[in-house]
Amino acid sequence: MTKVDFYTGSEDKLRTACQLSHKAMQNGLRVLLHAPDEDTADKLDKLLWHYPPTAFMPHCHSHEAEAATLPVVIGRDEAFPHSELLISLHNACLPFFSRFERVIEIVSQDDADAKLGRERYVFYKDRGYELRHFDLRKT
Repeated sequence: MTKVDFYTGSEDKLRTACQLSHKAMQNGLRVLLHAPDEDTADKLDKLLWHYPPTAFMPHCHSHEAEAATLPVVIGRDEAFPHSELLISLHNACLPFFSRFERVIEIVSQDDADAKLGRERYVFYKDRGYELRHFDLRKT
């Protein structure tokens, strides 16, 4: 069954997504960063070229030929080359999340985003998924 981790209190959801992707990649996991729109996907792509500043994180969009071989993929649809780790940047649970071994939900410090995050947490909890919570304000 899919394991779901919530990272709350993020100051910058895209930067947090990059940090978590880098950590996952270092641990040998393949990551799908799922963006809600083209603008977010483009911002994420640009940020990944510079994160971390002392290394390179190979990545591409899910529709590109290299997607099957790169450790980090940015997606906007249900075409994805693996089912290891999904990092969602959406305000709602993705309908295909259960195809992944692990899902990460990132929640910002914004009150409206925190409310949507709590709704997603309840959604997973009510369905019996194993949940973990990490408060980024405490790190």
